[in-house]
Amino acid sequence: MEKLRNEIDSFIATRNWQKFHSPKNLAMALTVETAELLEIFQWMTPEESSHPASETLSHIEEEIGDVMIYLTTIATSFGLDPMDAAHKKLRLNEIKYPAEKSVVSPGKKTEPL
Repeated sequence: MEKLRNEIDSFIATRNWQKFHSPKNLAMALTVETAELLEIFQWMTPEESSHPASETLSHIEEEIGDVMIYLTTIATSFGLDPMDAAHKKLRLNEIKYPAEKSVVSPGKKTEPL
């Protein structure tokens, strides 16, 4: 994670883009990039989305990269580590959704997390 943060910081600094990277702008850019990821799947069937063509998989990878860059940048702006945040959130979700009460059985309409 630290290597990625350093690469992103260097990329931004080299281009003098810091002035554009307020938390508001970063959150908006993150939303745009997640929408671009979503757009890839927009008209796919569930089966197609589970087995994308190699060209589509490359596009998915690029958009995930964009999402990760913006997510990392906004987290860094607050002194947060996205990996730590994800681990903490999983611990909270384990409490909120204990496995013994949250397993979806066949025929149950509720969607899991």
